[in-house]
Parts: sequence; C-alpha cells; structure tokens
Amino acid sequence: MKKYMMLMPFLLIGTAIMAQNTQPATKTTSADSLLNSMNTGDKNQPVVIFKSTRLVLTQSTETDKKKNFNFEIIHRFGDFAGTNGGAKLGYGLDDVSDVDFRFEYGLTDNLNIDLERSTIYGLIDLELKYAIVHQTNDGSSPIAITVLGESGVRTFASFPTFGSRLSYFGQAIFARQFSPGFSLELAPSYLRDNSQYPAIAGVEQQFVTLSAAARFKLTKHMGFIVDYAHPFSSFRNSSSRFSDPLGFGLEMVTGGHVFTVNVTNSRANTEINYLSDTRSDYGRGQYRIGFTISRMFDFNHKETYKQ
Repeated sequence: MKKYMMLMPFLLIGTAIMAQNTQPATKTTSADSLLNSMNTGDKNQPVVIFKSTRLVLTQSTETDKKKNFNFEIIHRFGDFAGTNGGAKLGYGLDDVSDVDFRFEYGLTDNLNIDLERSTIYGLIDLELKYAIVHQTNDGSSPIAITVLGESGVRTFASFPTFGSRLSYFGQAIFARQFSPGFSLELAPSYLRDNSQYPAIAGVEQQFVTLSAAARFKLTKHMGFIVDYAHPFSSFRNSSSRFSDPLGFGLEMVTGGHVFTVNVTNSRANTEINYLSDTRSDYGRGQYRIGFTISRMFDFNHKETYKQ
C-alpha cells in the first residue's frame, strides 16, 4: 500500500494546479525547447509538454519530427554510498552501472523508430513510438497520448535458445501541461521476459507497471523532474529486497542539447531492465548519479555549398 501511495502526490499536485489554472496551456516558444521543430504555424498548435523524449527513467509523450535524428547518451555511475560506494570508489564516479546509446529517428512527425543498446547483458532494443493525440494550445485536446512497443534481445550471457533472450515491452503515456511551469504524465505498461530476469525462483516473467513523472519549471531553460515506477509484481517487493525505481533530475536546455543530471536508485537505463530488476535502495546508500545528453539533428534542410 505504501508503494501505491507514492503515486498520489503526482495526482494531487496535478489536480490542484488544474483547478487553479482555467486558461489553456500556452505553447512553449522555440527558444525554450530542443524539440521546437515539432510545432506548426497553425492556430491549433500542439503543446510541447516536455523538453525531451526521455525524462529520468520514463519516456515522455514527445516524438521527433520527420527526418529528425536524436542521439542520446544515458549514463549511470556506481553506488554513491553503502558497501559498494563511498570515498574508496569516488562516491560512484569510479564505477559504472549502465551506459546506453540511443538513436531516434522521425519517420513522420508522429512516428519514430528507435534503437538502443545497454551495457547490462548487452541488451539491444528496437522500438516504435507513435503520438496518437497532442495536447493543443486552444484547449480542443486537453491531453497528449503516445504509445510505444519495444522488443529487446540480451546478447550477453548464456541462454538455451534465441527466443529465451527476448523481452517485450508496451506502454501508453498520458500527459498534460497544466501550466507553463508544471507538466505531468502517467504511463501504464506491460512487460514480458521470455526467461526469468533476474534468474531468481519465483520471479514473474510477465507483469504490468505504472509510472508517473512530473516536470517543474525553474527558469526559462531549466526544470526539475521527479520520475517513479511501480511494478505490480507479487515477488518484486521489499521482502525480496526489490525496490521501486525512483529518480530526481535537473534538466538544462543548452542550444541544440538537452542535458539532464539525475540521482536514482535504478542501476539500469532501459525499461526492460530497470522494471524487471531494481534491487538498489536509497536507505542502503544504493543510489547513483547519472546523466543524459540529448542532441537533435535536423535533416529536413539542405544547404548548397559553393566551390
């Protein structure tokens, strides 16, 4: 019950802000966002709810525009404290928990194809992400809805068959910008591992989860993010030394980059890994510093060079 109650602050804050803010959310200006290329000149403009396609743990409802290529580096250091952290390991800076390289490409303005590679078990993910509905600045659509489907294969370690290496993940993300200073999303999802991961007796191979994330605007180019996920798994609980993933991040928009420095108890970056296996706990000092760097490349414009 305590874990479920952790989702309540997100819902209560969103409800309070929505009650106070009767005007429709305004569109973020191009200077405010790396993803400004998603906006159109039409009167019924989509609202840029988040500054990037990924928060600390969860993906956002944002997608990359057609022929835009987004390159992300996601890094988690080692434990900051506890038995595997502290000064002897530079408070985690001398260790690495996970490193991801993520490549996103806009097939259309609303449909992305994404490829991701994680160092944990050499997991390679292939993903399709589709924005079904955009929140609009005239209030005609009050929320944004994005769905994604993902298949992953673990290339390291020994498995009896190729099929046993596979995992599948599906998620629906519901988001709203309640005001220029506050955005909230909820994301139910389904995860299936063809093999028990981690390889512990009693671990379910398929389960559902619920994630919640919020962004609070601090300055024109900086925001604070809270990101939380709860697997509905009877085995993944504190008595089995599992923990719910929880992260906090400071997001900065700098020119063509979005840079996020964060702290989280999750060792892994990808949904397939961190939802299945988070056994690090803040109370035991098992939290770590991480960062995400996002760089967008726009291939819609061709330049002519004179010789």
